[in-house]
Amino acid sequence: MRSQDFSHLKAFFTVAQERNFSRAAQALGVSPSALSQTIKGLEERLGVRLLNRTTRSVSTTEAGGKLAERLRVIFTDLDSALEALNEYRDTPVGTLRISAPQVAMLHFIQPILPAFQAAYPDIQLELTNDDSTQDIVAQGYDAAIRLGEFIEQDMIALKLSEPLTQIAIASPKYLEHRSKPAKPVDLLQHSCVNWRRSGETGLYKWRFFNEGMPFELSVKGSLVVSDCAVALQSAVDGLGITVWIREWLKDELDSGALVPLLEEFSTPFPSFYLYYPSNRQMSSALQVFIAALRNPA
Repeated sequence: MRSQDFSHLKAFFTVAQERNFSRAAQALGVSPSALSQTIKGLEERLGVRLLNRTTRSVSTTEAGGKLAERLRVIFTDLDSALEALNEYRDTPVGTLRISAPQVAMLHFIQPILPAFQAAYPDIQLELTNDDSTQDIVAQGYDAAIRLGEFIEQDMIALKLSEPLTQIAIASPKYLEHRSKPAKPVDLLQHSCVNWRRSGETGLYKWRFFNEGMPFELSVKGSLVVSDCAVALQSAVDGLGITVWIREWLKDELDSGALVPLLEEFSTPFPSFYLYYPSNRQMSSALQVFIAALRNPA
């Protein structure tokens, strides 16, 4: 295989993974127009159309899908071969792609970044905020952090936290001229800051317990966000009631910036886990990243 053939196949595989020329071009470090010409040249040379293109989407043809699956195996084997060379290095090297919801990014990853980057300067760490539950293998991630209930099958999962507690919260400013809700249904008379998970159309349903039985409630409000940190700040600013993880609100609750509500109805929250494919050899970069997460300085 000529080096040009390899680079063109890598380009096609990246587009097939990303299903978007702009994102694929960014990942490859080329312009979208140059990438489009590369794919066009590859298709002409092979005599087979590999991609279906519209102004809004990119998808593989039947032939392109089969080629992408074969290339996935080939590139995975190649990555493993290159990874084996790390045994002969003093420190790990390579690219590590991690996906996590923002709240997990802030509480698990951000605190370890300074020490990790200083200890492993040759690891290129790519962090993506993603609240969706997409297949991490198909998305090209090495690992992800999710709540236990959302972890895909056939994954190795490592617990990062004990079970947590989700509570409703509001600021004293918001409650100054309003009565506190005495039961969850009272929230329907309040302005609530809603949250929509990435990739989903419906709003997140707030979870509560009543006499040991879980139930969900669809609340209303004039503000809908896709960023958990914005929801929290909006509550602090007095824009409405929202829900958050109690264990991560110590400063706000201790200072009085936020007031806990409906605590007797609060629902347990699953633990967070870091997980990765069980059928893939763990890279040395992922090994040291996991070690840093489990033993923060």
